[in-house]
Amino acid sequence: MHATRKTDQTVNLALFDFDGTLCTRDSFTHFIFYALSKRHIVRQGIKILPWIQAYYLKLYPAPSMRIKLFDSMFRDTPLPPIEQLAKEYAQQLMNHLDPKLYAQLKQHQLRGDKVVIVSASIDLYLKPLADLLDVELICTEVDIRNQIITGTYTTPDCSSEQKKQRVLRQYNLDHFELVYVYGNSHEDLEMMSLADASYMVGEDQTLPHIEQLKKFA
Repeated sequence: MHATRKTDQTVNLALFDFDGTLCTRDSFTHFIFYALSKRHIVRQGIKILPWIQAYYLKLYPAPSMRIKLFDSMFRDTPLPPIEQLAKEYAQQLMNHLDPKLYAQLKQHQLRGDKVVIVSASIDLYLKPLADLLDVELICTEVDIRNQIITGTYTTPDCSSEQKKQRVLRQYNLDHFELVYVYGNSHEDLEMMSLADASYMVGEDQTLPHIEQLKKFA
């Protein structure tokens, strides 16, 4: 847990993992099937089949698998059509938000807290989604050159320690009254070490209480 801070601030920082936490599905895999043809997916999937098999056998880590999968599926793809599909996909993802976690997010916003999605998934569709939700975003960012998706990232895969480090680089925690963290896997544990209050999907039964600001006449 994060050490108690001496601050006059009343705003909290609320950090939400996305896939499996705020969103009920694996948004990255579903985006591949949403944006690309089945023929392309099969053709490129065969090329990395040994890594896919190793991943499902828990012999190849998820962050490395995401990098290899993104490169295989999106390398040298023109940006404009993917960008448009990503915006449409973001709209669809609004229908796959966990009702309980989404309500918690709205409570934070109602209180005036700073709300941030912190995700290993990619900015192509998370940026328009963050705009729809009116929240800030820390995520894996894809490399684009001359309107072409190169297949690489401009940031490390935003999971585990990277989540924690990028939060600390972007926000001074001393400027917030409390830090809330919501996650669902071991990739969120380092970020949860920053929390005054946290919620792990599948383990914790009750969401953290959000104390509302007192209104003065």
